[in-house]
Amino acid sequence: MATSAYFNSGKMLQRLHEGPLGSHIDLYSARLLKEGHCRQSAWRCLRVVGDFSRWLAGKQLDLRDLDEGAVAQYQVFRVHHRCPFASDQPALNRLLVVLREVGAIGQKASVRLTPHEQIFEDFGQYLDRECGLASVTIIRHLPVVRRFLRETCVCGLGDFAKLSRADVTGYVERHAQDWSAATAKSMCWTLRAFLRYLLCKGLVSLDLADCVPSVRHWRFSALPTYLSAEQVQQVLDGCDRRTAIGRRDYAIVILLARLGLRANEVATLALDNVDWRSGQMLIHGKGRQQTQMPLPPDVGAAIAAYLQDGRPASDSRRMFLRDLAPNVGFTTSGAVSVIARTALARAGVSGFAHQGAHLFRHSLATELLRSGATLTEIGQLLRHRDHDTTRLYAKVDIDGLRTLGLPWPEAAQ
Repeated sequence: MATSAYFNSGKMLQRLHEGPLGSHIDLYSARLLKEGHCRQSAWRCLRVVGDFSRWLAGKQLDLRDLDEGAVAQYQVFRVHHRCPFASDQPALNRLLVVLREVGAIGQKASVRLTPHEQIFEDFGQYLDRECGLASVTIIRHLPVVRRFLRETCVCGLGDFAKLSRADVTGYVERHAQDWSAATAKSMCWTLRAFLRYLLCKGLVSLDLADCVPSVRHWRFSALPTYLSAEQVQQVLDGCDRRTAIGRRDYAIVILLARLGLRANEVATLALDNVDWRSGQMLIHGKGRQQTQMPLPPDVGAAIAAYLQDGRPASDSRRMFLRDLAPNVGFTTSGAVSVIARTALARAGVSGFAHQGAHLFRHSLATELLRSGATLTEIGQLLRHRDHDTTRLYAKVDIDGLRTLGLPWPEAAQ
């Protein structure tokens, strides 16, 4: 029995097998083993499932009555009569998934979406199909639409005809200075895309996207922050490669530092993307670009060390996995940024405006420029679509800029 891998007490095993869920407790334990839960984590999950099973028996409920509603009722009971943990809800959600996979309970009932939720669903599909945005990017645009609908009192599809130019410009004027100029520009982009979506669907008769004002934001007004080659090596040396987590973090940081990958490109890197025979790897970049990049020997050695002695056993095809159960790939690129930020702090590297994964990308470009690489070559390595993006790094080439400066007038010296 899989449950005996976590409990040795016969009395405890007997209690876990009580109630309507008792016949499936071993199946649930097998899922915990597969996901790599430690003993303490599995204890909490199995205890709450066992208690839930006895609660169902006390309510004279069986598996036919088990759904999200029953779980919600049990959680209310648990708040008043037990000591709930933050892991209770994930444990019960996992239980529903396991039972549905074997057909022990019915499938999840379809939830009727509210008017706003339906709008978000349709707009997200529009951004995916028409604009080609990734799911992670789409999620970032939805809060702007949610607040816009709330403030303009749009409650259903029929209310969009009431939208006016004053509603749109008034919203932008109220929130343009809430954050940085770059965030305000992103907000305006979202509004224009949403208003074009409404026009495309015939929900508005006027093209309100044209009345969204522009936010002035000077591009490339600041110098890029970067690390020196010595500081990059200091960060790499700070990763403890004697541990599994240290080997994973070292492989991630060296990918950022040697190839200039973005955080999301590292997070989505899969085992199948690396061709060890040819020494190349397939990178899924911004705008759904796919690029073949060389695999340097030191980067390949770091990845191989993690795969051979550090990566947990998992069905996930992602290259880098969470160190805590369930051992799956990172949900977002934020995890890679946190790893980079932690590595910088561990090495004692501070004093930079941006301390995250992108700092290594800037550092690589700056080091290449100082080594004699052209801006075109740097742009190809970093996979920039716009040449102006690469020209930002010309600001750090002080010696090259000095040759372009006019001599100071002798009379003013």
